[in-house]
Amino acid sequence: MESLLAFVHVSSAAVWVGGMFFMQFCLRPAAMALPPPQRVPLLTDALGRFVRWIALAIVLLWATGLARFGQVGFAHAPPGWHAMAGIAAVMTVVFFVIAHAVLPKVRTAVAEQRYPDAAAGLGRIRTLVMVNLALGLATIAAATLHR
Repeated sequence: MESLLAFVHVSSAAVWVGGMFFMQFCLRPAAMALPPPQRVPLLTDALGRFVRWIALAIVLLWATGLARFGQVGFAHAPPGWHAMAGIAAVMTVVFFVIAHAVLPKVRTAVAEQRYPDAAAGLGRIRTLVMVNLALGLATIAAATLHR
């Protein structure tokens, strides 16, 4: 059971952190070659799909992380686990801001073909994703460097 929990946990983290890296450093730069009426809907649709996968990853991360804490006891968990949990809490809040505050406004702007407004919203999302990417890398460091 411990191996399965670890597999699901690490896989979910890989999807979240790897997906943020891909969106920021691969998809977005490639999409910049497109004019705004093509680029903005593409990025908005990609983000919408990504958000659904990350919502699942977050549920799995919290479920497996809390299960592991339950196995060893909160007081006996390694310091890296406590750091992971704290950083994950911040990352989860940032995700909810993206998914439930900023992205819906971007979708509305795209639907109304207000591409400058949508692009501004995508810029806010990009900033928040960069924050979460940095936090995700810090979480990986906490998980691996505590040994």
